[in-house]
Amino acid sequence: MNQTLNSEVKTTAECPMPASEALKNTYGNYFKRVVTAWWESDHLLEVGETKTMLKGTFIEPEALEMFSYKMKVGTLASLQDESSIVLSESAAKTLFGDRDPLNQSIRIDNDVEVKVTGVFEQLPHNSRFYNIEFLGNWDMWVASNAWLEADMHNWSKTISTFVELNEGVSVEEVNRAIADLKKKNISVEQAGSENPELFLEPMARWHLYTIFKDGKSVGGRIQLVWLFGTIGAFVLFLACINFMNLSTAQSERRAREVGIRKSIGSMRSQLIQQFLSESFVVVFGAYCIALALVTASLPLFNQLTDKQMAWPWNNLYFWGASAMFIVFTSFVSGSYPALYLSSFQPVKVLKGTFKGGKFAATPRKVLVIVQFTVSIALIIGTVVVWQQIQYAKDRPVGYTRAGLIMVRKTLDEFFTNNNSETLRNELMRSSAVEGVAESSNPATEVWFNSTSLEWRGKDPNVQADFATMAVTHDFGKTVGWTFVDGRDFSREHSTDSTGVVLNETAARLMSLENPVEEEITWDGKKYKVIGVIKDMVMTSPYEPVKPTAYKLSYDEAYMITIRINPAMSVGEALSKIENVFQSVIPSVFDYKFVDQEYANKFASEERVGRLATIFAILAIFISCMGLFGMASFVAEQRRKEIGIRKILGASVRNLWTMLSFEFVQMVLLACAIGIPVAWFYLNEWLQQFAYRVNVSVWVIVLSAAGALTITIITVSFQTIRASMADPVRSLRSE
Repeated sequence: MNQTLNSEVKTTAECPMPASEALKNTYGNYFKRVVTAWWESDHLLEVGETKTMLKGTFIEPEALEMFSYKMKVGTLASLQDESSIVLSESAAKTLFGDRDPLNQSIRIDNDVEVKVTGVFEQLPHNSRFYNIEFLGNWDMWVASNAWLEADMHNWSKTISTFVELNEGVSVEEVNRAIADLKKKNISVEQAGSENPELFLEPMARWHLYTIFKDGKSVGGRIQLVWLFGTIGAFVLFLACINFMNLSTAQSERRAREVGIRKSIGSMRSQLIQQFLSESFVVVFGAYCIALALVTASLPLFNQLTDKQMAWPWNNLYFWGASAMFIVFTSFVSGSYPALYLSSFQPVKVLKGTFKGGKFAATPRKVLVIVQFTVSIALIIGTVVVWQQIQYAKDRPVGYTRAGLIMVRKTLDEFFTNNNSETLRNELMRSSAVEGVAESSNPATEVWFNSTSLEWRGKDPNVQADFATMAVTHDFGKTVGWTFVDGRDFSREHSTDSTGVVLNETAARLMSLENPVEEEITWDGKKYKVIGVIKDMVMTSPYEPVKPTAYKLSYDEAYMITIRINPAMSVGEALSKIENVFQSVIPSVFDYKFVDQEYANKFASEERVGRLATIFAILAIFISCMGLFGMASFVAEQRRKEIGIRKILGASVRNLWTMLSFEFVQMVLLACAIGIPVAWFYLNEWLQQFAYRVNVSVWVIVLSAAGALTITIITVSFQTIRASMADPVRSLRSE
């Protein structure tokens, strides 16, 4: 759904709750199936004495057939019964061991009793639903949560909706038909300011195309696919360049061979075939070595990338693509040497009058420049990626993460004030904690939003979208809020039940000079602003903080936040906290560290950084290998010249400078090309982050200096060795 919120078009993977029925009833001719699903979350599942937290969802029965689940036990109709549940293979093993799970009873969240009607095959890691361990019946979920009945008719409440199109129906056709569905069912004022638009997003695009701008898809992970695919192609191209360079660098050595072959009747086409065959043998050998290396390093690579890739040994497409790649690489790397070497004139080379010519080395120089252009761009890119990650990591988050743990309230017993208060008091008495509070969502996520906030001077044409959070007393003290104005919720003020705390972004959005004591309306109820806090970063650390309103409510608190006593070891504190939980509400003590949950937000970018570093090192290594070979060849070619210069008084330093200068020139030219290219593409990449660094001059200067240093070190071994050689040996024979 696209909506205009805070004067910006936002796109979310959700649908108004009543839309599902409307899609079935009004637009049913377009769809084979329409399935509504609750949000995926952790739930407590109990079988006898076995209790475990598993991630699952509640969904309409046709989901099994829609998503083509492979059933190990039961059928695709296993979710039809309202009290049914289907488990993954691993969940069935956890709960029942080696026993047959079919028709066994399970208690969910110590609330509802369900019966196992099926077990589905474990979904692969590259599936959108791979971490879902159970599917419960949708009607059962609605029946056990009375508040859902009202929400199912509220066009401002959202949910996941999946559809399967009928044969011959296009996505574009359906999008045109359903675009104004929400708009037709809300007030004219809301429709005008929010301008909601529904559309279908095909499953094939869910993973790779997740970034939307102004309501249009502008990329996502597909950019990484292209990025690493392009870098991989460039690294291979660098290796091809080395092969070309070293093959043509031996031109004078192979000139006599070509001359003799031509003089005894070899045609040029035969010579081209010979050189391409040599290239093919090298590439095929490299491919076999690559297979062995990838097989050995695949576990480490999966760990690095957080994937579970396996060798497609039985996939004919893989072997076909491999064969095409071998032939293509052989042709690319071998074509220039083949055409160049086969063009020699036999009369000249056999007389010994063959010379490469003034511009014979030009193609080799161009290829070296291309190599270092790619390497320099990769060096700059790697540094900027790490800079961006560190910049976001160092961003002030508005609270103190260290020592905070979160425990989700999943049992009904939690939702009685007596138990919550007892739990809090017992935890505080345990000396293991410094603070305990509750909230409607974790400090690291936004679960609830509202467009119903009104205030003095609000533009009626602007639909303002606020993140909302219900908290209990001491939440601010527990997490470490920093107030810029006003005060925190207090037990000493009975009127705080109608009080609200805003973050700085919300205060700025409202354009109120002195927001404290201002009156706002939230869901039709009057509230008074009692304080303004520094922004808490709860969502992506790369994005602007959402305007957020915090209210006092014990009825909507689903998450317990605990600050561990820093004077006690973490292990000892957690043990005491668990004992308190078990004594008050016997359950699975399932906790998460806030700082670890926050760190997970950087995981994707850190993987990009690690992969970019590996690619950069590979590219530099391959380029240096090529440079080393070129330096060796040049030193050998100029052996007699070096001998004569030494006899005439040239020092090792003079000769080193002369031989190195040519390579330094090439790298400087590569810097001049690579730096603008890197700057352009990195700026494009950084645009996806609202909170970002700029490509600084020092990064460019240091990268160029690093490339020059590597060049000089690589070339120096050969040039110094040639400069120190005995001139008598190089001049005594012609």
